[in-house]
Amino acid sequence: MDKLRAMQTFVRIVDKGSLTAAAASLGTSLPAVVRTLAALEAHLQVRLLNRTTRRLALTEDGRSYLDSCRRILATIDEIEAGLTTRQVELAGHLTVTAPMLFGQMYVAPAITRFVQRYPAVHCSLNFADRVVDLLEEGVDVGVRIGPLRDSTLIAQPVGRIRRVVVATPAFLRKHGVPRHPEDLTRQPCLRFSNGNPHWWTFQDDGRVFQVPVTGNLEFNQTAPAVAACAAGAGFGHFLSYQVAPLVAEKKLRIVLEDYELAPWPLSVLYPHARMLPARTRALIDWLKADLAPRFP
Repeated sequence: MDKLRAMQTFVRIVDKGSLTAAAASLGTSLPAVVRTLAALEAHLQVRLLNRTTRRLALTEDGRSYLDSCRRILATIDEIEAGLTTRQVELAGHLTVTAPMLFGQMYVAPAITRFVQRYPAVHCSLNFADRVVDLLEEGVDVGVRIGPLRDSTLIAQPVGRIRRVVVATPAFLRKHGVPRHPEDLTRQPCLRFSNGNPHWWTFQDDGRVFQVPVTGNLEFNQTAPAVAACAAGAGFGHFLSYQVAPLVAEKKLRIVLEDYELAPWPLSVLYPHARMLPARTRALIDWLKADLAPRFP
């Protein structure tokens, strides 16, 4: 059995939603697709798809195997594309999405450098604090923070984003450095009106817990909250990238590191790996190289 061909066939069946459509797109016969799937399931000794006369549904093993197949096929595509991308004149249009503040702080500067390097490429940047559907909205590349739920996308891990508590050195000298999250209950904290403004979440040896926080400043946007924190108005609870420049300049200091929640993944996403345009592949590699050193 040609394992690579079997993986490609399985992924195509899932993407097309039927054996018949998969056969047509692969330029082969329906019996050939059926035989390939049967041979693959026999080789793996698991059922990958539940089949009825009307629909196909992935089994739990099928979902896991699908993710692995996509990663393997994407890696093969990257190897092959890497041999040719350098020879190709990059040109055309790309649409990129990212969370609002992260996009402004990190993605926009990276893409500015990218289009300066490849002036025939035109990039449209769409920054929004919502989960953008790359397929529905015609987006070529997305940058996402947090768990990934859409298995139809290819995700390239880039780094990690911590959730940190910070304050100015002057504020800490005046109010003291907290040793435990409970110490925050007696201090002014900068809160957000969205989400759960009265509680901050931490963990200790895997045990997740919340502490109540109070303060006389509440925000619905991150940037002014960071500015208030940098002005010494209280403790702030932010994603690490939001305060990274101020921490690097020692204008803010991270506290309670031992109680931070597990970091969130930072990923570069794209809808599919097969036959990616050279400009898309180049941008993905550019973003990974630019962002990875900043968020180890």
